[in-house]
Amino acid sequence: MILGALGVGYGFMSSHQSLDDVKVMLAEEASGHGGHAEAATHEVADSHAASGEEHHAEQADAHHGDAHAEHVMHQLHNRPWSALYVAAFFFMMIALGVLAFYAVQFASQAGWSPVLFRVMEGITAYLLPGALIVLAIALLAGDHIFIWMNPEVVAEDALIQGKSGWLNKPMFAVRGLIFIAGWFAYRHFSRKFSIAQDNANDNSNFKKTFRISAAFLVFFLYSESIMSWDWIMSVDPHWFSTLFGWYVFASMFVSGITVISLITIYLKSKGYLEFVNANHLHDVAKFMFAISIFWTYLWFSQFMLIWYSNIPEEVTYFITRINDYNLPFFGMVVLNFVFPVLMLMNADYKRIPWFVVMTGIVILFGHYIDIFNMIMPATVGDRWFIGIPEISSVLLFAGLFIFIVFTALTKAPLLSKGNPLIKESQDFHY
Repeated sequence: MILGALGVGYGFMSSHQSLDDVKVMLAEEASGHGGHAEAATHEVADSHAASGEEHHAEQADAHHGDAHAEHVMHQLHNRPWSALYVAAFFFMMIALGVLAFYAVQFASQAGWSPVLFRVMEGITAYLLPGALIVLAIALLAGDHIFIWMNPEVVAEDALIQGKSGWLNKPMFAVRGLIFIAGWFAYRHFSRKFSIAQDNANDNSNFKKTFRISAAFLVFFLYSESIMSWDWIMSVDPHWFSTLFGWYVFASMFVSGITVISLITIYLKSKGYLEFVNANHLHDVAKFMFAISIFWTYLWFSQFMLIWYSNIPEEVTYFITRINDYNLPFFGMVVLNFVFPVLMLMNADYKRIPWFVVMTGIVILFGHYIDIFNMIMPATVGDRWFIGIPEISSVLLFAGLFIFIVFTALTKAPLLSKGNPLIKESQDFHY
């Protein structure tokens, strides 16, 4: 956390180049790549000198050069904010994905998973601070991430003006707080009932959790979709996808399930969770495998339909990413689909802890790149790089996540012994 915080601070300090600094940087880039173009420009200017057009051409070039330099300066200033936001959202979505998975287990009265409930409850402890941090960064960063928060941009953009009834700072903050309050309320009461059930004489607490889990899943589907539009899709306010909420959900769901498996394997290696066996690990790995395929289905559906229809205002989203983010854009498909499918297709491999850990680390890295691809093209354009701001932001929030989750795991027994399905879960086998 300390190392991450220092790196984040360095990222903010080093990003504040002046316009003159940016012009020097661009001139150096041009001299390295554009020598021939510069020579050609001088030849054209010489041919126009007699007609008096040279002066106008120089003025136009200077004006264009200043505008380009200013644009690049803004992109460089946006980078540390964007890096911080990507990492904050990534760790928050892991906790939210686990909360949804936890609710699904209760609502479906699954018999295999109760031995993992306390691990899930520990991970979801990060959700409240994590979500508040994401919202705070979004509001503090303002137009460094969301151009619709810049009144000057809105004044000149009729399309954003048409969306200003929804995309405005007060409503953005209110909606965010409503989402967070709903998620936290479910997490708070489900955890409270889970611990109370340990020493209860009846199943009343379990029944309460069952009922609120079913209600929460309805709230979650709406809130997660709207949150995806607000917190991610609105960085490109001219673009929209009707699949986007599902797409983000698949990313958070598989990331959350992957972290459940990693923490379970870690605790088991330290002598805890003796009641968890290879069959439980196999089932969690099956979810990692299945949701990776589901994510790929949604990714391909969104990409193929937009690319094939070739409507300019839609397809520009992918053209930008293919041109400027070619490696991370297509690389994440390998990381999030090809790798987990090849690694986890075999049933026996799902029971090998180190194999699941290796696959899980790749999946998490792939979905970090997925969030990176969603945010960075709109904020930093082709000035992206995975360097100190990005790595430090990940370290900062990874440290905070681990601290909060493992602290929460110490607050209650690791077996929810009062759950009426716990015996079935302990005896779970094929």
